[in-house]
Order: sequence, then structure tokens, then C-alpha cells
Amino acid sequence: MRTSNTNRLPTMDVEDKDDADRYRAPALDKGLDILELLAEQKSGLTRAEITKLLGRNASEMYRMLERLVARQYVVRSAGGDRYSLSLKLYALAHRHPPMNRLISEALPLMQRFAADAEQSCHLAVYDRGNLLVIAQVDGPGTWGISVRLGSRVGLIDTSSGRTMLAFQTPEQREHMLAEHTKVKGEVTIDHGALEGACETIRAAGFSQKDSQQIFGVTDLTFPVLTASGQAIAAMTCPFLKRIDEYVAPSLDQVTQMLREIVQGLSMFAEPEVRSGS
Repeated sequence: MRTSNTNRLPTMDVEDKDDADRYRAPALDKGLDILELLAEQKSGLTRAEITKLLGRNASEMYRMLERLVARQYVVRSAGGDRYSLSLKLYALAHRHPPMNRLISEALPLMQRFAADAEQSCHLAVYDRGNLLVIAQVDGPGTWGISVRLGSRVGLIDTSSGRTMLAFQTPEQREHMLAEHTKVKGEVTIDHGALEGACETIRAAGFSQKDSQQIFGVTDLTFPVLTASGQAIAAMTCPFLKRIDEYVAPSLDQVTQMLREIVQGLSMFAEPEVRSGS
């Protein structure tokens, strides 16, 4: 019996190897190898570095990289010497069930926040040049402000947009800005001021700013982060301050509540959303 089992295992291994060889697609394998390699790099790689790390021929790597750039899966740095992943795969993932799982995980947390903070909140993701609101919960009070589900909001003049930009690699931020399409009423801001705003948000870990769309609203935004520190979504509370005799949670208290809610969601984000498992 032991001899029979021992003889059977090599046969299965050979069959598996034959199947793998039979369905090989070398060009596809090269492209996937590049994408998987770049996914682990924060600052991108040169073509020479990619060629060396993958042990491939320089000319075939050149052709493959040019096609990946042309199809917008990979972006070339401004100097033209480094390659990094674009956000196209990220955008494609939004159409996939993991995004639905992000929403299903977020909604109970958002509902708890809205009840405790007595404020509304919404969750937005980057999508083709601006932000898309994928979840929205109203506060329990008589008055409130909400952003309509499915709305597109500005990338550069909103707390959500700037927070998304702040927690990206420089290459990804450059690509997002290159794709940027203005929404109705979006306020123009110069590049230097935007970079300064993003740096401030990164240092603080969140954004707190007066709304540039609605008077009297303070926008609080925290990034939903992967383990690598990149934002896959932004959760925003458009905070309204009560001026009557009712004692509602303060701005500082609401900020802490939102921080705790988003930290819980960020713990979920890495294995479930980024990997697409």
C-alpha cells in the first residue's frame, strides 16, 4: 500500500505540470509578472530594475511595459525613467463584489456613528477623475445635511478628495490629477496649494476644514487605509454645530468618534478589498 501511494504522487505531479504547460500564455504571464512586481513597490522601478528582478529579456520587457502604459495599467514618471501601477486596477475593482463587501462592512459602523454623533456621514471612493459617494447615512436629528448616494464630488476642493489624494503614492496622486475631471461648481486651486493641503492632512492623519460648498459646515474626513498606508476610500462627516439649548456632541467628540469608526473599517480593508478575495 505504501509503495502504491508513493508511485502515484509523482504521476499526479507530472499531470499537473503537463496541464500548466498546455495552457501557458507567455505574454500574459509577463504582463502579470510586471503588475505583481510593481504592486509591491512604493516608488516604482526603472525598466532595467524590472528586467533584472524578473530575469527577462530587456527588449520583451520594453514592449510589455509600453503596452501596459498604453492601456493605462502602468504609469511612467514625469522624468520617464520609472514605472508604477496606475489606479486602473483599483477602479476596475470597484465594479467587483469586494466593493459591495466594503459597503456592507461600512454601513453598520456608519449607522452607529450617525446615532452616537447625531450627524450624517458618507463614504466616497476615487472613480475616473473625481470621487463617487457609495454609502450615505443620515443623522437622527430634525436637521442635517447629506450628500446624495451616487453623487460625484470634487477631487481637489473637497475634504474627501484631498484626503484621498493625501494618502497615495506620488505616482498615484499624479495619475489621479491627470485624470481629474471637474464637477459642477468645483473650486480651482493651484498645484502648490494642493500639495501643501495634502501634506497637512498626511501629518494630521485626517482633514478638518470649512466646507467650500456649503456655508456653516465643517467637513471632517478620515481615510480608509490599507496596511501599506494607501487610502481606498474616505469617510466624511459634514459637521453641523447646534446653537440652541440642546447639548449635542462637540466637534472634538465627533472627530474622535469618526476616527474610531474608520480605524475599524481600515482593519477590514486590507485583506478583503485590496486583494479582491
